[in-house]
Amino acid sequence: MKLSISFLAKLLILQYLSVQCLSDDFDFFYFVQQWPGAYCDSKQSCCYPKTGKPTADFGIHGLWPNYNDGSWPSNCDPDSTFDKSEISELISSMEKSWPSLSCPSSNGIRFWSHEWEKHGTCAESELGQREYFEAALKLKEKVNLLQILKNAEIQPDDEFYSIESIKDAIKEGSGFTPGIECNRDSRGNSQLYQVYMCVDTSGSDFIECPVSPRSKCGSDIQFPKF
Repeated sequence: MKLSISFLAKLLILQYLSVQCLSDDFDFFYFVQQWPGAYCDSKQSCCYPKTGKPTADFGIHGLWPNYNDGSWPSNCDPDSTFDKSEISELISSMEKSWPSLSCPSSNGIRFWSHEWEKHGTCAESELGQREYFEAALKLKEKVNLLQILKNAEIQPDDEFYSIESIKDAIKEGSGFTPGIECNRDSRGNSQLYQVYMCVDTSGSDFIECPVSPRSKCGSDIQFPKF
């Protein structure tokens, strides 16, 4: 049986629209914060923002929609571009809590634009552009990772700590089990790089992670100075 070209075209359009709809549906967010000391103490090095060296604190990397099977959507709406005017009232907070460390030195706009277009557009069914960035800032305020670790006598002092003690401290301080991502410095040391916390689809409440991020860490990892 032959299918007409117009029917095939309609079928392809329907398939495309169904994929677009599915891409806007997700199960939870990863709220990811990175330690600047580990980002900068690697072969790729780093560049401070144009506003100067960031505070020695965990900085936001992103708020990423994910599926319970471990996969994730990305770049869901190419027509929804980053609009700085949407977050004009948040800029000063974002410069402090969501700094870019990539090179060349920047004002953060390129970083935030990437995060919105790759990840934020997949959450538009729940959060508009301003709400998306605002949600991440509020989540950072809810869980002060650095203070939690310091309370457990885990300091950014170039010393090594067991990864279990780091996880336990964050679980004790926040009520939820984190995922830990490590990188390696130029000497090959495994370092505390990023902390993943899971958040419900409203972007407001922490939850236990349905699936943990994959990462290779040693049993003891370095918490580098910054």
